[in-house]
Amino acid sequence: MIRINENYLKLKSSYLFSEISRRVSTFQKDHPEMEIIRMGIGDVTLPLPSEIIKAFHAGVDEMASSKTFRGYGPEQGYDFLRETIAQNDFKSRGADIAADEIFISDGAKCDTGNFQELFSIDTKIAIPDPVYPVYVDTNVMAGRTGILTDGRYGNLVYMNCTASNGFVPDLPTEPVDLIYLCFPNNPTGATITKDQLKTWVDFARENKALILYDAAYEAFIQDDSLPKSIYEIEGAKEVAVEFRSFSKTAGFTGTRCAFTVVPKECMAYDAA
Repeated sequence: MIRINENYLKLKSSYLFSEISRRVSTFQKDHPEMEIIRMGIGDVTLPLPSEIIKAFHAGVDEMASSKTFRGYGPEQGYDFLRETIAQNDFKSRGADIAADEIFISDGAKCDTGNFQELFSIDTKIAIPDPVYPVYVDTNVMAGRTGILTDGRYGNLVYMNCTASNGFVPDLPTEPVDLIYLCFPNNPTGATITKDQLKTWVDFARENKALILYDAAYEAFIQDDSLPKSIYEIEGAKEVAVEFRSFSKTAGFTGTRCAFTVVPKECMAYDAA
């Protein structure tokens, strides 16, 4: 008898952004004269830059010629792209990330959702509140979170982000294995200083924990003293995986291109 994964039954009634879309559609139907300001999903509103469009057209022309046609690309991404990212997004800011530590994908949502599958079912997770809902939902489906009670899952360690702490969570007061951080934060927009981020890196190193660091909104940081990458912090390559996206930096929400950084020094452990 085929059986379902009953962890799916522990999910909240619907994905947050699907519920927002449903409510917006209902409101528009009932109030067609109203203009809605959308502050839900982080979509973009302007067309792609002209240089990107030119490159797309050139790529289409390549696919139309037997001399330049390309089939399946390298499973980890084209070398020219990985090398360009390493140089311009990391080495230019003093972060020694190599091209072969960068893995190209179709979106940070997929990467953050899929990455948790590498870890054991009893992994103890710390998660900011509020934060991007995919982190929680994918671990619910994997069976790590326990039961939902009063809006929170029993096996998660929630780290409150409030005005009193500048919307930057405090370190967990109990042992955890996996830590989700998102800076600038979705949805609050708060970001973190290098000194604050160093405390997280030090905590992870001391506790053999792993940080999953979502930097999809790093382009919004205009103060050069603030870190755009966790790898600007000494020791971070031992304990952090970073997720990046071109959705916000290049308007790629409909185009889809992102990457994940997994340094060679980064470690997880088996039972032995």
